[in-house]
Amino acid sequence: ICDHQGDMDHGQKFRLKAIEYAAAVEKSAWDGAWYRRAYTDEGIPLGSSLNQECQIDSIAQSWAILSNVGNDERSRLAMKSVLENLVRADDQLILLFTPPFDKSSIDPGYIKGYPPGTRENGGQYTHAATWTAWAFAAMGDGKQAGNLFELLNPIFHSDNKEKASLYRVEPYVISADIYSQPPFTRRGGWTWYTGSAAWMFRLGIEAILGFHKIGNSLQINPVIPPEWDEFEILYRFGEATYLIIIRNPDHVSRHVRTVLLDGKQIDNKQIPLVDDNQIHHIEVTMGEGEQ
Repeated sequence: ICDHQGDMDHGQKFRLKAIEYAAAVEKSAWDGAWYRRAYTDEGIPLGSSLNQECQIDSIAQSWAILSNVGNDERSRLAMKSVLENLVRADDQLILLFTPPFDKSSIDPGYIKGYPPGTRENGGQYTHAATWTAWAFAAMGDGKQAGNLFELLNPIFHSDNKEKASLYRVEPYVISADIYSQPPFTRRGGWTWYTGSAAWMFRLGIEAILGFHKIGNSLQINPVIPPEWDEFEILYRFGEATYLIIIRNPDHVSRHVRTVLLDGKQIDNKQIPLVDDNQIHHIEVTMGEGEQ
C-alpha cells in the first residue's frame, strides 16, 4: 500500500519490521512440533505442549503457511500436527484449539467465559477452520484442501435426519462456530451474521478453484483434488462474459500447463479482461511440465 501511494520509505520500514517479527517468532515461538499461539504477561506460553489446556492452536500453524514467512520444514510439521490434533473427521470438526480452557489458572480473556467446547473456547471457530483448509491449498495439497472444504460445507452437516438432529441450524448458511464437547458435540452455533461465510467463499473460489482477479487481468491457478476431471466457471466482467473450462487430464492437484483465450495461447497465463460486451472462451489445461 505504501509503495502504491509512493511512500517508499514507510514501505521499506514495514518490510524490515516484518522480517524482524518473523525472526523473533522462529526464535521464541517454536514448540517442537508446532508454533505457540501467545504468551501471557507473566511469560507463560499458550498453545504449547507445556500447557494443560490449549496445547495447540490452529491459527499460528495456518498463518505460518499463509504468511509465506514460516520456516518451511517447521510449517509443514505444524500442519501435520493440526491434522493429528485438531481435525476430527468423524465429528466433521476442525477445532480452533484443544483442550478447551476449563480448570487451569491461565486466564486468556473473555473466551474462558464460554463453556468448554463452545465457540472460541475449543470449538470449531469457522474463520480459523477455513484458514486451515486454505493453508493446505497453499501447500499444494489439493486432496486435503478438498477434504477439509467438505468438512466445512454445511450441506454435509444435515444431509440425513441423524446429522440434522445434531447440527440443528440451517444447512444452507455457514455457522460461525460448531460445538465440540458433549452433550452438544456437532451442534451449530451462530449463523447468518458471520464473516466466515466470505472466507468460505474465498476458500472455494480462490484457494481451491484458483480464480484470481488482479486489476483488469485474471489468473487461474487451481489446487484441487486430483480425481477431478474438470470444472467450469462463468464470470461476468462488466458487459463481457468469460466462459472458463479447466481440464485435468493427468489428474494432478496443481500446475497449469496451458491457457488459451479465444483459441490463442497466452504465454504468461495472465488473461486480460476487457469490458467489450462479447463472449470469451478460456481453456485451461492442468498437468505436469510448464507452469
